[in-house]
Formats: sequence, C-alpha cells, structure tokens
Amino acid sequence: MELPEVKKKVKKTIAKVLEIEESEISDNANFIFDLGADSMQSMLLIAAFEEEFDIEMELEKAQEVQTINGAVEFINSYL
Repeated sequence: MELPEVKKKVKKTIAKVLEIEESEISDNANFIFDLGADSMQSMLLIAAFEEEFDIEMELEKAQEVQTINGAVEFINSYL
C-alpha cells in the first residue's frame, strides 16, 4: 500500500473515532493537542487502526506516536 493511501485511511479512521471532519485533520496534527484525543480515545484509535489495516501493533510503541504523519509511518512499517 502506498503512503498516500495509508494516510487517507488513517485520517478516515481518526475522523470516525474522534467524530470530527477529515478536513480538520492536518498531516502534522498532534492527536492530543490539535485533535483533542484523550487517553481512552487514543486506545480506541489504536484498536481502530489495527482493524482498518488488519495488523497487530506493539501497544507501547503505538502509544508513543503523537502525530498523523507519525501514525502513517508507524502503520506503514507493519504493512
């Protein structure tokens, strides 16, 4: 899967979980500071990414990811 496709799916998943518009999500947005995700939503995002991409991520490392671009690169490393 190409990076632009991964990024599109990541943004779609974030919009669904955080109940915001995809257009509000910039590539370098921070999950907590820019998008307002709390710790529970962060866990929901990890689970949603695993389901969307059919992968199993290392939880501790996944929780360290702070930005959209970081998430795209992290998820891509599992594909």
